[in-house]
Amino acid sequence: MTVNYRLTVLLWGCFLIFSSKTASQSCMSKCGDILEQCSCHATCVSLQNCCADYNQSCVQVTPYSSSMLGGTALRIHSLLLHPNERVLCRFKGEIERNGFTDAEGQAYCVTPLLYETGWIQFGVSIDGINFDRSGEYLSVHPSKADPAFQVTLVNTTQWQNYGMQNTAERLKMTWNSSLIGAEMVNIELWGYKEFSRGTEAGTHGSVSFEAKMSYLYSLGKNLPNTGSFSFVPEPSKEHTDWELGNIRITASSISDGARDVQALWSGGHVLAWHLEQAFRDDSTAWAKNKCLQWDDLEEKLPNFLDELIDCPCTLAQARADTGRFHTDYSCDIEKGSVCTYHPGCVHCVRAIQASPTHGSGQQCCYDSSGDLVLTGDSVGGSTPDRAHDWGSPPYREPPRVPGYSHWLYDVMSFYYCCLWSDHCHIYFNRRPSSGCRSYQPPKAAAVLGDPHFITFDGFSYTFNGKGEYYLVLSPHRELSVQARTEKVKLKKGTVANATRLSSVAMKENASDVIEVRQTEGHLQVLRNQRVLPFTEQRWMDLHGVLVFSPSPQDVTVMFSSGVGVEVHVHEGTMAVTVLLPTEFTNKTQGLLGLMNSDPSDDLLTHLGHIISSADATAEQIFTFGAGWNISKTSSLFTYDSKSLLDDYYIPPSHDSTFFPAFSLPESPDDPLVADMLTMCFGEGARFCKYDTLTTRSLAVGNSTLRVFQNHQALIKVLEPVVSCGWIPVPQSGKKNGSNYLEGSTLSFSCNEGFILYGSSERTCLDDGTWTGEQPYCITDNKVGFVLGAVGSLSAFVTMGIMINLHNRKQDRERKEKLDQMEIQEQTC
Repeated sequence: MTVNYRLTVLLWGCFLIFSSKTASQSCMSKCGDILEQCSCHATCVSLQNCCADYNQSCVQVTPYSSSMLGGTALRIHSLLLHPNERVLCRFKGEIERNGFTDAEGQAYCVTPLLYETGWIQFGVSIDGINFDRSGEYLSVHPSKADPAFQVTLVNTTQWQNYGMQNTAERLKMTWNSSLIGAEMVNIELWGYKEFSRGTEAGTHGSVSFEAKMSYLYSLGKNLPNTGSFSFVPEPSKEHTDWELGNIRITASSISDGARDVQALWSGGHVLAWHLEQAFRDDSTAWAKNKCLQWDDLEEKLPNFLDELIDCPCTLAQARADTGRFHTDYSCDIEKGSVCTYHPGCVHCVRAIQASPTHGSGQQCCYDSSGDLVLTGDSVGGSTPDRAHDWGSPPYREPPRVPGYSHWLYDVMSFYYCCLWSDHCHIYFNRRPSSGCRSYQPPKAAAVLGDPHFITFDGFSYTFNGKGEYYLVLSPHRELSVQARTEKVKLKKGTVANATRLSSVAMKENASDVIEVRQTEGHLQVLRNQRVLPFTEQRWMDLHGVLVFSPSPQDVTVMFSSGVGVEVHVHEGTMAVTVLLPTEFTNKTQGLLGLMNSDPSDDLLTHLGHIISSADATAEQIFTFGAGWNISKTSSLFTYDSKSLLDDYYIPPSHDSTFFPAFSLPESPDDPLVADMLTMCFGEGARFCKYDTLTTRSLAVGNSTLRVFQNHQALIKVLEPVVSCGWIPVPQSGKKNGSNYLEGSTLSFSCNEGFILYGSSERTCLDDGTWTGEQPYCITDNKVGFVLGAVGSLSAFVTMGIMINLHNRKQDRERKEKLDQMEIQEQTC
């Protein structure tokens, strides 16, 4: 009995050891781990060391992106089940929703309604208990979702102004009928609101709010899925207080208002067509009342304007400062400048990062001359936003909900005050343009060609080391930008005695690690060592960093501090531009130098010694560059191929056996030289010549020259600009000009029956002040009375008093007008 017991224990122990060892080779619940004998990390695919069940456990989905409104069926690759077998999906570790399988046994998870953007983790369970399969998808701002997966509101202007003139025209919508997967559909209206949580206090002593998207009612049930529907809307009676919302289309078999089911959504819009009868009876009076209510609410909310970044002073600066500003999709010069909310402008940008305390946004708009447009001069002027349109981390709660918080706080009020009534002055009083007097452009540095470096302070040099190096290292923000170089490959399969960039990796604080590397003539982006696809989305909101890739040859990385890194491919060669805000002054190290406007100390070694940049030899510069090689423990790069392991991971990060050609002879017998000398001239010529001769390509040399010239143009654009600030139009007068930058002159005149007192012209000086005095317009009879009553000296004194009294009267009349409007609002 004892022997049997011992044998049983031994066998059971062996079984446990065997089971443990076998289980350790499974990727179930271990995605991202590297196990003893195989890997569940994303790099295992290219390294060919994945565990056997990697594809089944670490699932990929199609499509990989979905609107944050949800309703998208994500097809799970490599997971085939019996038809109608149960699938349970858990999003963010807490939201559990039923998935489904189709007739072929293909499994799907349906994305839920979220109030956030970014990569969303989800788990998949087959038994309803263990969520041992995992994946992720990209939740995107509703305006960035694929239009093919949306309900299209035909003639959106008609939808958003319906009822203003008591129209009875039909409203029409269309959709891709194949995406519903049913012969009959339901068409629903959903409304969005942000509710107060009562007495619960929010952050910074403010009231806490909750976002809510709610089903209101159906526009039609059991309708044929033809892909088109039109109707004549009736004023709402039960839901008239819901003024913002979306249309949703589902299969008719789904119950009314069911959440997180396969569906198509329209874009969010003001529900003008659904508003109460009072709006249709007198839309102007209705809108005015709403405008006054909004103005009263704004009075009670905290001031957010003081923590906003100022706008760039010119359109060129706004487009160049890619670390802090990005094109506003509603007013884009690249797409025809359809600026509905900013008439007279050709381009707008938004501050990428929301303000830290209130989650607010900055918007800056420019006219065809490239001048910043201010609301003091035009209804199309730049307007700040209480809620950033793109939302802000941690999202979810107002006013940080992407898109919808902005609509409620900033866009709908514009409809009330400006589009539906003539009270824009109230709106602009709460949303005044910030101007650009405090704007400080970033500093830019670059790496280009084979490879040449231009520091933040403008010192340029060539360093052809092979390995991995620090471009920028700043403990200030724990910023690290690293570069990898490789030998230049020539067309005939040989290699040149020079190097070029092949990859750049970066992170800031606890952000995701982003790597951009060149692969077969285009750029590949990795997030935490996993390839990011840009087939569906060009903009990705990641942890502590955003990435924009408008084409396979262009990538921009934006960190929360305002640091921007632009990566481009020109003639097969990678070029990098790094933009740093002025807060990094005296806080940078690496190959791009110490940023302090002094190029003489840019060759600062890793040990803190300065090599004189004025007389440094090529050999000294090579030694300097080699000293900035990264350590293995600090590397941000991905090593997901045998060649990368052999060439970079295993050996030292600087290849001490490789010595480049520091210079190349310009032999008259060389057939390239004559054309090269014709092409390579002016600033950047030495880089152009070097690259032409090393690569044996005029095209590469010309590309290097053009990239160098583009960088020089960028530096000029980013030179600080002096602004003297906005000057108002004198009452009863006119102002000619709206440029408030150094050297500009404004002229002033008065209407008929008024005489100008003060300066008729004022010029912006280089110290940020205006010449002359503030102009005023005074009526003829007041001036005549003053000059006829007293002598010349006392006349000027009296005139000053009269001007002061005149201004006080104007202020008093303005206040009385606002008070009267509030009284009217209270009596309505």
